[in-house]
Amino acid sequence: MPHDFPLITTIAAALGFGLLFGFAATRLKLPALVGYLAAGILIGPATPGFAADTVLAGQLAEIGVMLMMFGVGLHFSLDDLWEVRRIALPGAILQIAAATGMGMALAHWWGWSLGGGLVFGLALSVASTVVLLRALEERGILDSFNGRIAVGWLVVEDLVTVLVLVLLPPLASSMGGAAPGDAHSVGAAAAPLWQTLAITFGKVGGFVAFMMLIGRKLFPWLLWQVARTNSRELFTLCVIAAAVGIAYGATKLFGISFALGAFFAGMVLRESELSHRAAQESLPLRDAFAVLFFVSVGMLFEPSILFEQPLQLLAVVAIIVFGKSIVAFFLVILLRYPMRTAQLVSASLAQIGEFSFILAALGVSLKLMPHEGQSLILAGAIISIAVNPVVFASLKPLERWFSKSQRLAAKFDRSADPLAELPRSVPQEKLSGQVVLVGYGRVGRRIAAALTAQGIPFVVAEQNREAVDQLRKDGIPAVAGNAGEPAVLIQAHITRARMLVIATPDTFHVRAMIETARALNPDIKTVVRTHSDEEAELLRNERAGKIFLGEHELAKGMTEFVVEEFKQPRNHGGH
Repeated sequence: MPHDFPLITTIAAALGFGLLFGFAATRLKLPALVGYLAAGILIGPATPGFAADTVLAGQLAEIGVMLMMFGVGLHFSLDDLWEVRRIALPGAILQIAAATGMGMALAHWWGWSLGGGLVFGLALSVASTVVLLRALEERGILDSFNGRIAVGWLVVEDLVTVLVLVLLPPLASSMGGAAPGDAHSVGAAAAPLWQTLAITFGKVGGFVAFMMLIGRKLFPWLLWQVARTNSRELFTLCVIAAAVGIAYGATKLFGISFALGAFFAGMVLRESELSHRAAQESLPLRDAFAVLFFVSVGMLFEPSILFEQPLQLLAVVAIIVFGKSIVAFFLVILLRYPMRTAQLVSASLAQIGEFSFILAALGVSLKLMPHEGQSLILAGAIISIAVNPVVFASLKPLERWFSKSQRLAAKFDRSADPLAELPRSVPQEKLSGQVVLVGYGRVGRRIAAALTAQGIPFVVAEQNREAVDQLRKDGIPAVAGNAGEPAVLIQAHITRARMLVIATPDTFHVRAMIETARALNPDIKTVVRTHSDEEAELLRNERAGKIFLGEHELAKGMTEFVVEEFKQPRNHGGH
């Protein structure tokens, strides 16, 4: 081992073993993240043989945290969160509270302190956004309504965790831990709690005000100046320098965490029209340091805990995979959303990841949580991430089982929901020869605007209850529910419709929609949106009608086709 080059050795070992184990994990149909964690365990001090430098790995991990949080900020959209606020906000907060309570009860049973139990419970309550996004992308449902709910739910979890990362250091002393940066201050006298909180919120408020008033204009402007040089490397350098520089400045000048500083760096750069390019150009470096982060996390794992505390680990996995998922399922049902939405959100939450690691590391550094807690969290994360694909795969058979049970279907499908039935006040002339528009997202709204401008009657079928409620207030006939179910299309008066336009990105139920529509109305014409060439070919083979690929050109093309087709004389023999 070349002791003269510890930094190079650590990076080379982390990336090299990360590649090998990540590749092996993907071949086993597991997330690559599992392989990165396993690579960290292999080169960590707890396993025999070569051991990388844990101090240097920790600093590389900090850069990884900065860039990951910067990426979260770049993709954070208040508009998307606002769209699903009525389920994501109360659902995520109540689920965090329930899961934290389960973790605290378990920690109390083991004899841990209140502060240790709080950190432990919070770490078990927040799922990995990285794992979720990849799972939704693989299934083609990231842009669906249910996909947006799941992402919005995890965004709320991320925001709550960011707030916890801000508040935990100043509160550590009052909970029996150590003050930040002082390993010997456990139980030492501290300033009054109100004063500590006031100072903390004052610093955070000052930083936020600076970023919103100055950084929001300065950094996007700087990005534009660099972009005008037409130098790709300078543009990438500017993005990375902004992410790391703002995070570092936030810590040195305002005393807040690297994570929060990087998150706001991403948020302000998102204001620029170049934000998409910034995300694309910085992605390779963000991915590389994310690997270093997960490998460094694996280095902290103590494999002996698998044999010394198997029952404790089993309890942790039970909370992650079953406990908080069951809580989330019933919360979604209580908020009067469909069972399919509840199932997807439950599967999305059945794992933990990057924020759990950050919380665990902070809890240990503040002497609130014992090292065994960090090892239990790491082991629980590895196991839950590994089994998460199995959890998602179980959704289809579970859905079929629910649909076969009439008693359960009647209990959970919410058939008495007033938004699931078209109001009787809708004029009959709007329910004959109309367009049934499935999906009211970006594409659906554009089509609806064109139909309104042309005076063409239409009925919207949409799963987003808030959107349906607003449409009805605007005088547009709309029905809430999954159009893959015959009852929804029947409520939209598909039997008398002239055209079915499927503008939702959720392609899973497209064929069911078309089959139902044609069974009830053989003359109906169909227009379908899809993102996949394979899906498009399959739909063509099944004579699904006019098919469009993409999003922006898709919206334009679908709109023009629907309007022009509607101007043609009506004939029989739908296609």
